[in-house]
Amino acid sequence: MLPSLPADTIAAITKAVEEDFEKQVAFLQEIMRAPSLRGQEAGVQRIVAEALETRGYDVATCPIDVALLKDHPAFSPATTDYADTFNVSGRKAPERQTGRSLILNAHVDVVPTANPEFWTHPPFAAVREGDWLFGRGAGDMKAGLAANLFAVDAIETAGYSLQAPLEFQSVIDEEVTGNGTAAAIAGGATADAVLIPEPTDEDLIFANSGVIKFRITVQGIPAHPRDPGSGLSAIETAFLVIAKLKELEILWNREKSGHPGFDTLANPASLNIGTIQGGEWPASIPFECRFEGRIGFYPGDTPSDRMAEVEHLLRNLASSDARLEQANPRLEWIGTCQAGYRLEQETEAEAVLASAHGVVNGQPLARSIMACYLDAALYVNHCGIPALTYGPRTKNIHGIDECVDLVSLKRVTRTIALFTAQWCGVGRD
Repeated sequence: MLPSLPADTIAAITKAVEEDFEKQVAFLQEIMRAPSLRGQEAGVQRIVAEALETRGYDVATCPIDVALLKDHPAFSPATTDYADTFNVSGRKAPERQTGRSLILNAHVDVVPTANPEFWTHPPFAAVREGDWLFGRGAGDMKAGLAANLFAVDAIETAGYSLQAPLEFQSVIDEEVTGNGTAAAIAGGATADAVLIPEPTDEDLIFANSGVIKFRITVQGIPAHPRDPGSGLSAIETAFLVIAKLKELEILWNREKSGHPGFDTLANPASLNIGTIQGGEWPASIPFECRFEGRIGFYPGDTPSDRMAEVEHLLRNLASSDARLEQANPRLEWIGTCQAGYRLEQETEAEAVLASAHGVVNGQPLARSIMACYLDAALYVNHCGIPALTYGPRTKNIHGIDECVDLVSLKRVTRTIALFTAQWCGVGRD
């Protein structure tokens, strides 16, 4: 049993989650059917804003102003503007606060689908098969947003009201930069704890990688294929540069033994080249090639130091390979450039979440690491707020046939509801 949360309260909240779960799934399908690729989040954000308004939240739609945000340490280099899209915030506060405040945060932006013809169901159809719901954003992370919303619903349906301020955040641009949450922080968002239900297979994420994202453009020597020796392919040169970056990945991975938890991961640095574009004509040796990617590093490392290592490598390419003398690599930092974080063992917020998880699952809360960017890092590193990343079981996030386990989602919703009730405190309406 959760300390100071009576058995009848637990039972009433649990029942409310159960009784409204089909409504929760229907809402999740609704927001999944609103495609929300980067820059196209306005449609789903309007759905979220309306859902909050009907529930009595004090709702604000919050455009992101890069000119105001760009000097904040939580800001990362934006790749597009934020016209026609916005964050949504919903707040509730009691007349008299006796508990601890909480932010429930989730992002609505999703990554591209790749070729839809390879999906079992159309990516934005939100098709349910048994205990699985398929579609882009099912796991990462619209299921988490629905869990946040219906967890608070369950508390209120059970006849209770929270005894501390709650802010429900629906943010944009987590997948590229994290600037949605950065804007919320710059706008003054704060609380005693943050919970972000990313897809974690019901583990608590206690650490993540720092991440820097880049675009590199290299040059070749254009020529006609009849005389290839007079030219140098920018596309082939780009692969030489990528090979040098892979050497950097190997070096950074060798450091993992000094970072507990990361030493068990196969590739915590994880260099990924995600896009590549090159050439001007099928029958011309290409002059230019551009590729984009990311590489990770360890909590405690400064992004600027790791960025300097990449810059040093590119400056010294020609000394390692004569074919790279003409490369003239141009480096741009695009997207996330943020440090990783590590949660101290057993903060009070984690203890309450572990207790709620134990009530729902009958077993201890497992702790694990994600070698990727998480918005939790911004709250931990720039606000000093404990941020708990905890969410449902999923498959194929960022891949073909992404899906979320609905049985797991129900458990997570119950856990978030019990955690919120205990953390914020509840009273009878």
